[in-house]
Amino acid sequence: MTQKRAGKERDGAWRVFLIFLRLGLTSFGGPIAHLGYFRAEFVERRRWLDDRSYSDLVALCQFLPGPASSQVGMALGLGRAGWPGLFAAWAGFTLPSAVALILFAQGIARYQGLAESGWVHGLKIVAVAVVAQAVWGMARALCPDRPRVALAILAALLTLMLPSAAGQIAAIAAAGLLGHLSLSIAEPAGGQPHVYPVSRTLGAAALLLFVLLLAGLPWWATTSSSSTVALLEGVYRSGALVFGGGHVVLPLLQTAVVPGGAVSNADFLAGYGAAQAVPGPLFTFAAYLGAVAAGPPHGWAGGFALLGVIFLPAFLILIAALPFWEMLRHRQGIQATMAGINAGVVGILLSALYDPVWTSAIHSRADFGLALAMFSLLVFGRAPPVLVVAASAIAGWAMTL
Repeated sequence: MTQKRAGKERDGAWRVFLIFLRLGLTSFGGPIAHLGYFRAEFVERRRWLDDRSYSDLVALCQFLPGPASSQVGMALGLGRAGWPGLFAAWAGFTLPSAVALILFAQGIARYQGLAESGWVHGLKIVAVAVVAQAVWGMARALCPDRPRVALAILAALLTLMLPSAAGQIAAIAAAGLLGHLSLSIAEPAGGQPHVYPVSRTLGAAALLLFVLLLAGLPWWATTSSSSTVALLEGVYRSGALVFGGGHVVLPLLQTAVVPGGAVSNADFLAGYGAAQAVPGPLFTFAAYLGAVAAGPPHGWAGGFALLGVIFLPAFLILIAALPFWEMLRHRQGIQATMAGINAGVVGILLSALYDPVWTSAIHSRADFGLALAMFSLLVFGRAPPVLVVAASAIAGWAMTL
């Protein structure tokens, strides 16, 4: 009976992989769009779970640090085919964009003049428009009142004064503490959540590992003086501290890889622009950084190494939260703290819009005009991001003729 059940799980995991692979090849538009694709596929078409269960799952993953759409996909795979299904869902949804970005990184590394070409400059400019769009949308959703606007501004000022990992952590902590003390958040509606095969013991062990890595990797990086360990620590920390949306990973990763010289600022922004043109989760940008990094790990091995590292905290915190979600979601103090943190990350992203995104990409009136046009297409024209990225790359190339 055990072997028969395992066989079914393997078959189920393979089917899960193929379903998520198709989504990974076609899901453009960012995490909100991904959640819409998932609902259409798994609630309406395949009926893996009902609308109430799906809404509960989305609420959980938006509450947690990490890439919400990827965590929803992991949980869907877990609920459908057990642990093999979780990894199958993650792999299917993640690998297409990761492979595409590693190939792009290989081109940047092989052709030295490519990073300074006009069309790559266009990718840097479209990054300004994309981050500005993210700030615009997140501010409207996560800062709906004056107290949260104030928290966002405070976080922006802190990260501008302290442009380092410590400054970002301080901004998140301050926004969370002030949110806990000052914000009043309505308790979420009830409902019967979907049941996932994760025990409280396993959840507690995952949380302990999450915290140990978050605290232990910086100590290891400091005592070993290894650039490789420092790179891995920075990428893990970036994955662990992303609240509110995938674009928040930009300032965190920039702090992790650029000041130490692993990746140049020009290559960083070019890759971020290219990441807007591929389907799937934005966290696959880490695969590009690993592939283009100056020292080990780099190339294909580096790309897949950093891809795994940046998703590891999202996996651990999801497993930690699943058994305790019902208890967490009704604690108003926790809800207020998370609301403050979400407002704070808007401020962190706002400061990143200025430095490094704006300062590295906008050098002339023509650059500003192109960025403004791309922002208008994204926000007011609602043009598909892949088309906006292509248009900016072509325009950047044309400006050099």
